[in-house]
Amino acid sequence: MNKRHFLAASSLAGLLPATGGVLAAAPAASRQPALLTVSGAVGKTNRGAFDPVIDQMMGKHGIKFDKAFAFDAAALAKLPAVSIKPTLEYDAKEHTLRGPLLTSVLAAAGVPAGSAVQLGLRAVDGYNVGISLADATGYRMIVATHIDGQPLALGGLGPQWAVYDADRLAAFKDKPLKERFGLCPWGLYHIDVKAA
Repeated sequence: MNKRHFLAASSLAGLLPATGGVLAAAPAASRQPALLTVSGAVGKTNRGAFDPVIDQMMGKHGIKFDKAFAFDAAALAKLPAVSIKPTLEYDAKEHTLRGPLLTSVLAAAGVPAGSAVQLGLRAVDGYNVGISLADATGYRMIVATHIDGQPLALGGLGPQWAVYDADRLAAFKDKPLKERFGLCPWGLYHIDVKAA
């Protein structure tokens, strides 16, 4: 394990309550912290229902669920990654963002491709945006885990960012830069899947 990975894992672990139930929120057979939880109309589960003690931030954001699928960094890294190069509003420069397609993440959680579902994408700051699976698929939205070759950091744009290549999408490319990413929450940590 390299020093950066160790420090990142250690700092994230420090954010979690120190109870024996913490492991229930992590993916099966994993001892790493869950970074992204997909709940609702999922076909696969690897964690229990919402726990008011362990899931403090989710509770504060009004998130509750009976079943969910949780991803740690390793589980997200196992999914095929793609790269996009949008111009970002923060510095008006092109950056390389890499991570799995949102559809790949949802498929790993047992959400069938092409299903008529609505997604609620929730960020650590509470920002929540709704988007249909059809639109997320059409926009080739990714769950970015890296920017310019570096992992997205908690406290920055991470741990994940649901984002698309706005420069190359007809629905967004002609909009002012500050208006292109309203459907793209950075700091993504929860996806709610609702049958339409």
